[in-house]
Amino acid sequence: MSQQPFRLSIVPDKVEQHYWQDLFRYKELFYILAWRDLKVRYKQTILGVAWSVVRPLLTMVIFTIVFSKAANLKADDPSVPYAIFVLAGVLPWQFFSNAVGEASNSLIGNAGLLSKVYFPRMIIPASSIITAFVDFLITLMLLVCLFFYYGYMPSSKMVFLPLFIVLNFFASLGISLFITALNVKYRDFRYIIPFIIQFGLYISPVGFGTQTLVGKLPVALKGLFMLNPMVGVIDGFRWCCFDKTPFSMDSFIYSICVTLAFMVLGIMTFRKMERSFADLI
Repeated sequence: MSQQPFRLSIVPDKVEQHYWQDLFRYKELFYILAWRDLKVRYKQTILGVAWSVVRPLLTMVIFTIVFSKAANLKADDPSVPYAIFVLAGVLPWQFFSNAVGEASNSLIGNAGLLSKVYFPRMIIPASSIITAFVDFLITLMLLVCLFFYYGYMPSSKMVFLPLFIVLNFFASLGISLFITALNVKYRDFRYIIPFIIQFGLYISPVGFGTQTLVGKLPVALKGLFMLNPMVGVIDGFRWCCFDKTPFSMDSFIYSICVTLAFMVLGIMTFRKMERSFADLI
C-alpha cells in the first residue's frame, strides 16, 4: 500500500495569513512552556507553592495596618471586614503585576529557543501569564478562608467573577505584549518595569475604595484615575464579593476601553518587532 509523500511548502509573504493559525497549531508548545514555568517557579524554594499565598497575605496585612489603623480608612461597605476588602483588591492586582513582571522578561529568558526554531513568538509571553493565573487561582482559596474566618457570607454576585477575571487576563496580556516587545530592543525597560508596577500599586484602589477617593478628586484627576484598567477590575471583584458594594459602570467601561486599546497596541507593536527578535537577542 503506497503512502502519500509528506510535502512542505514554503510560500513567501504568507506569514501574516498563517500566523494566527500557527498559534493554534503550536498549542502543544504553549502547554509545555507554561508547565515548565510552573515547575521552575518554585523549584528549590523552602515554602514552594505556599509563596503564592504568603505574598498576598503579607500585602493584605501591611495595607490593613497602614490604611485601616494609621489612616483610619474603611471599606465602601461598612459591614465588610477591612481585611477581606483589601484582599479582594490585592488578588487581581497581584495577578496583573505577576503577569506583567514575568512576561516582560520572558523573551530574553528564552533567547536560545528564539534563535533556533520558528514558532509564533507570542506564545512565550502568553505562557508566562498562565503561570501568574495559576498563582491567582491558588490565592483565591485564601479569600475563601478569610470569608470563613470572619463569618462573612459572600454575595451571590460571585457568579459574575469570571467576567472580571477575563478582563484582568486581557488587561495583563495587552500591556505585557507591549512591554515585552520594547524590553527586547531597549534593555533599560527591565529597570523601569518594577518601578512602574510599584507605582501602579499605589494608584490602584487596592488598599482603599474607589468611592472614597473619587469623591475627593477634581474632575480632571478623576478621568486620569479611571484610565488605569485595574480600577474597573478591582471594583468589579469587590462588587462580586460584597452585597452592598455599588457597581461603578464608569470604571467598568473605562477598563474595557483601555484594555482593548492596549490589546491592539500590544499586538501591533509585538508583531511589528517580532521578526527582529532573534537578531536583537
